[in-house]
Amino acid sequence: MPREFSRLDRIGDQIQRELAQMIQREIKDPRLGMVTVNAVKVSRDLGYADIFVSLLTTEELTEDSEQVKVSLAILAKAAGYLRGQLGRAMKLRMVPHLRFHFDTLLGKSRRMDALIRQAVDEKPAVSRDDDSPETDA
Repeated sequence: MPREFSRLDRIGDQIQRELAQMIQREIKDPRLGMVTVNAVKVSRDLGYADIFVSLLTTEELTEDSEQVKVSLAILAKAAGYLRGQLGRAMKLRMVPHLRFHFDTLLGKSRRMDALIRQAVDEKPAVSRDDDSPETDA
């Protein structure tokens, strides 16, 4: 019977928790805004960990935005330091190399939500007839 969570999933979850704290507390670059670590995918051989991050801003960001490029460059530069800190915190024999990516899922979900709201506002899902008799049970 397979287990619910594989070892890679547990390691990815722990890396996500640790990195979220480390980025917030230990990276002091003022150009780096509020970074959220959304997901971590660890390769099967523990060689690499792809970290998906999003930035908290009032404007809609894409992968081509200047703020995203600067933030990813800062995180990529700090990847070696963060990897060393992860090794101490997690006590893994082999700590994966960190690769940071901008998570576009948040922007896509906002667009889908806007489209759904627009579609619902135009036409009601259920027509309501006020003339229909009500039944009391």
